[in-house]
Amino acid sequence: MPKLSVITIIYNNVRDIERTIKSVVNQSFKGIEYIIIDGGSTDGTMEVVSIYKAALSKIVSEPDGGIYFAMNKGLELATGDYVLFMNSGDEIYEPQTVERVFASAPDADIYYGETEMYNDDWQSLGRRRHKVPEKFTWRSFKYGMSISHQAIYLRKAIIEPFDVSYKYSADIDWILKAAKKAKTIAKVDGYVAKYLVGGVSKKKHRESLMERYQIFKKYYGFFPNLLNHLVIAFNLAWYRLRNKNTND
Repeated sequence: MPKLSVITIIYNNVRDIERTIKSVVNQSFKGIEYIIIDGGSTDGTMEVVSIYKAALSKIVSEPDGGIYFAMNKGLELATGDYVLFMNSGDEIYEPQTVERVFASAPDADIYYGETEMYNDDWQSLGRRRHKVPEKFTWRSFKYGMSISHQAIYLRKAIIEPFDVSYKYSADIDWILKAAKKAKTIAKVDGYVAKYLVGGVSKKKHRESLMERYQIFKKYYGFFPNLLNHLVIAFNLAWYRLRNKNTND
């Protein structure tokens, strides 16, 4: 069986960190290396982390340059065959999820599945607006990021460090780079992750969208990306109208 490095990035999130830790350490799959990278929390976060110290492989707590700097720090420490980022507030979906992921196909370069969204009160908001593609390739993001990074397991041999010149959407660039190298990609049926809505990319939504546009332009070209974003705008408007009518 492969070894999985799960990396949790955290800074001052004492409220949610225990949920995330429990979702990892309670997995039925035993080949997990769990790494926690803290940015120097001062709110009691590390006191909670210390409760689970025996179940954690590596803990780092020190100031850093931001989320993608911290993620790169986690990658440097990871020794697993695969890497999964499960940041504070998010959860692996259920105790059998990792076991189910690796049982879905032998020796894939990438495994991916659906993400269930949760609000600040930990109430389910259902599936993400973007449904995951049946067949994922590096071209699959042309109409938006259809797979969240909490729901994608990447073989460590095909990944590179995050490009820290991006402040809000480096995870998109990171996944696309890996997807271009992947030879085998496996879709896992059902949900594999729970995602707490309201991260940095949501708080800086406009800046995040502008960064995503530049990333997509780099991969898909200027004119195709422009046309793709017209489709994205139409789909978003239709989604909002349909849900408004449903709520009415």
